[in-house]
Amino acid sequence: MTKTALITGATSGIGKATAQLLAKNNYKIILCGRREDRLDDLKQELSKLTEVYTLNFDVRDKIAVFDSINSIPKNFATIDILINNAGNAHGLDPIQNGNLDDWDAMIDINVKGLLYVSKAVIPGMIERESGHIINIGSIAGKEVYPNGNVYCASKHAVDALNQAMRMDLNPYGIRVGGIHPGAVETEFSEVRFKGDTEKAANVYKGFEPLRAEDIADIIHFVVSRPYHVNIADLMVLPTAQAAATILKKEIV
Repeated sequence: MTKTALITGATSGIGKATAQLLAKNNYKIILCGRREDRLDDLKQELSKLTEVYTLNFDVRDKIAVFDSINSIPKNFATIDILINNAGNAHGLDPIQNGNLDDWDAMIDINVKGLLYVSKAVIPGMIERESGHIINIGSIAGKEVYPNGNVYCASKHAVDALNQAMRMDLNPYGIRVGGIHPGAVETEFSEVRFKGDTEKAANVYKGFEPLRAEDIADIIHFVVSRPYHVNIADLMVLPTAQAAATILKKEIV
């Protein structure tokens, strides 16, 4: 039986790579994202491989989240896999210089957005006593680093929610697991540095970072395990990275 996966933040980076890989492996895909043009382009690409449905909403918008997910047609309504991938980092300032709008964006997307989408999807999983939730965290949810303050706090919240979800949903046979990447070269740093592509590129100079496809491959492995196997908590780093701020860099 073909499984259906709902992926937030599906228009770029890890979300897009995951959608592409799952589509190649015959999963039905519900693509969620803010950028409708990108959603349409990805739907056109993946529809050659599998059935695809798109939802255009911002995870920060509580009403839009519930309206969108409640509007899913019957042939996509059985969501077997939820991949809470949407997330962001804004700014890299010490706490005393932090921008309040940046703080709101990180908390609203990384924490509240994850909660809204999960709240909308979980009832169906409980009713069926089946389902799999993958929460995409970060090494920043396992440790903190200078100037990471609110971003690290938001990803620590994801780690805590991942653990709590697994406990609360255990009576219903629902699998819950977190994947926590280290340095992955995506649009992440461009967003953090407000579109400064040169500054973003410098983050990954001198070592080979993870790629979105690496994390997608791990997500596919996790969701394809036999149902009695739940990979509950997994941190993955590039070989050059030992901790958030410890990287073996070559002189470029």
